[in-house]
Amino acid sequence: MQIYRSGSVLLTGAVAAALAVTALPAAQAAPSATAVISEVYGGGGNSGATLTRDFVELANAGSAPFEVGGLSVQYLPGSPSAGSRWQVSELSGSIAPGGRYLVAQAKGNGGTVALPTADATGTIAMAAGSGTVALVSGTAPLTCKSAADCAADTRIVDLVGYGSAVVREGSGPVPGASATASVARAASLADTDDNAADLTAGTPTPVNTKGETSGGGQEPEEPGPTEPGDVRIHDIQGTTRLSPLDGTMVDGVPGVVTGVRSSGSRGFWIQDTAPDNDPRTSEGLFVYTGSTAPSVAVGDSVLVSGKVGEYRPGSSTQSITQLTAPRTTVLSSGNALPDPVVLNARSVPGRYVPSADGGTIDALTLDPSRYALDLYEALEGSRVEIADTRVTGATTAYDEIWVTVKPWENRNRRGGTVYASYEDQNTGRLKVMSLDPARPVPTANVGDVLKGRTTGVLDYASYGGYNVQATEMGTLVDKKLRREVTRKQRWNELAVATYNVENLDALDDQDKFDTLAEGVAVNLSSPDIVSLEEIQDDNGPVNDGTTGSEATLKRFTDAIVAQGGPRYEWRYIAPENNKDGGQPGGNIRNVFLFNPKRVSFTDRPGGDATTAVRAVDTWWGVKLSASPGRINPTSPAWNNSRKPLVGEFVFRGRPVFVIGNHFASKGGDQPLHGRYQEPTRPSETDRIQQAAEVNAFAADLLKADRSAKVITLGDINDFEFSPTMKTLTKGGVLKPLITTLPASERYSYVYDGNSQTLDHILTSPGIRRFDYDVVHINAEFADQASDHDPQVVRIKVGGFWH
Repeated sequence: MQIYRSGSVLLTGAVAAALAVTALPAAQAAPSATAVISEVYGGGGNSGATLTRDFVELANAGSAPFEVGGLSVQYLPGSPSAGSRWQVSELSGSIAPGGRYLVAQAKGNGGTVALPTADATGTIAMAAGSGTVALVSGTAPLTCKSAADCAADTRIVDLVGYGSAVVREGSGPVPGASATASVARAASLADTDDNAADLTAGTPTPVNTKGETSGGGQEPEEPGPTEPGDVRIHDIQGTTRLSPLDGTMVDGVPGVVTGVRSSGSRGFWIQDTAPDNDPRTSEGLFVYTGSTAPSVAVGDSVLVSGKVGEYRPGSSTQSITQLTAPRTTVLSSGNALPDPVVLNARSVPGRYVPSADGGTIDALTLDPSRYALDLYEALEGSRVEIADTRVTGATTAYDEIWVTVKPWENRNRRGGTVYASYEDQNTGRLKVMSLDPARPVPTANVGDVLKGRTTGVLDYASYGGYNVQATEMGTLVDKKLRREVTRKQRWNELAVATYNVENLDALDDQDKFDTLAEGVAVNLSSPDIVSLEEIQDDNGPVNDGTTGSEATLKRFTDAIVAQGGPRYEWRYIAPENNKDGGQPGGNIRNVFLFNPKRVSFTDRPGGDATTAVRAVDTWWGVKLSASPGRINPTSPAWNNSRKPLVGEFVFRGRPVFVIGNHFASKGGDQPLHGRYQEPTRPSETDRIQQAAEVNAFAADLLKADRSAKVITLGDINDFEFSPTMKTLTKGGVLKPLITTLPASERYSYVYDGNSQTLDHILTSPGIRRFDYDVVHINAEFADQASDHDPQVVRIKVGGFWH
């Protein structure tokens, strides 16, 4: 049995064992019989480097030619962030048995020696010291960002992590990569799926399919254009989302530099000072310089030659039209910039995006007077201006904020913009980032204002879509948003709360424990029962088989006491290792905290990770077959997902049944701003199945006792208007309390500047007198202990039982 309860005796020896960190064993695989990554070099063109370009070399360890047509080489930064994406270089041709295949990547400013003639050429600017390279069957970008997730992706033919890369094979990445050192496989091409054992650092030795090496040849200087060509920026951008010149080499494209980005996706924007009269064709364009820092400045008049390309940051996103492998000539400096286009409530249309019946909108002719996303696409790469904008999404860890150019669009009393339906996407939202390192995005909360003008270039990214790359930032006005404090429950009220504590584990900083504890003890006013989501095991993402959470919960409940709260006890059922989704090794689960001075827990044996709890009809009313228990945990509905936790409590002599939930996330759904319209939501299928399981269990309780008091709560990961909620409430079994609030108050989470509801409390029909509150303490603030707001329901005894 895996039922856990508080108690110092149980913690004595278990905590030390639970916190032990065990190294992951290296995989022992036979040498590859096909292609492998034989060498990786990301220092090309760096200071001190000899070679001018980065490269990836492949080798064929087999006895027959290996076709690489349709495959790709992909790159991920060594420490990927939420916004990091795999970059793709497509391959063609084949590798002879025992032969090599050279993929040239971005060129830097340094170095003097050219690579041998490459067999394929990409534009990826790989880091010299740390990164991950994968050989992939197919050309769609990978999505994995952990070693475990990538190991499970069957598209990956081979993978090499170097430096301090998080994503790698086996015991660790290959050390020693630098501006002067590559990492290379031994001549035997042995592949045991352990990067640290299979590859070593040394002098770069690129070889192509012809057996040619770099040979000391000098990289020829490529002169920039001297005369304007026939093609202008609006010709490149065209009247749809895709350039009519995609894949074409263009010469001498004129423009004035309007913005420079020297980190991340390096490059600069140019804008034509002689626009055409077509509002559908953008006059701005991004010039991608790869690993080379841009050598131009804002105000430079330039001629640029290069290859027109469409960069798609994700398979479901729109693309960015750009020039790659550029050659640039600066004609003059200090030129005036084109006037920015003003974006406000008048200029941005009320409709969001045209429909393509679930297909792609890429080829649809833009209609910028009718659709907001068409307007933004028609201004891609151009200067825009917004003024006196209200913040609708607080400053993130990635130095970005969300604002609205439409002050009254679904506004709520705290300054946010509420997402009310699938058809009401809030067209005024834009993300703002800064191109000026001396003036970063200010730390702002929802409701604050960027006073005055914010001017910059309109760009597009996979996360959030269209955004302003600001060269001039408005002044922050602090509207002094405050965290809410709900009232204390009365003596005859049972207070039950839900709180997603965002991957809390015993190794987290004390500050996180203290802030979350303050949320429970002060802001939630110490509820009688707290259903927690995302409690991890005691060593968090360390993937060593640990599943208990005793140390995590001891630290958390101690912190609640220190904040003036009660001494809570806890109940949970530990999951099977790595069977409940979430962060690999973290083993997140639902947990009940309860105040034993106000409510008691009915412990009934029989509950474990795989046994289904049942509603048992007795002469004295319904009871649980096990408490705590799990709802049908072996159902396919819960594959790789959190299983609901059910507990039987007693308040003032009467039973109360609480179901703690954490449904499947929205990962994999197409974005609102993406190329597919209307976007599909494949994750919804999982949540509908999960909702059906919970609905059926609640119905069983009510079938045995129609007056049973059932509270279902947690992170449902879906909106109050979703099919998930319709399934969860089917037959009137459960009532969603979020719908009892005014429409402008229905939110517990902020995403892409939209205030929306993911967390819910639902009650059975027998609960008639209640007081419900979403307590806003996290989602609207830049400084947050969790990205979810908790909520609480207080149920009166009077009229509570018949």
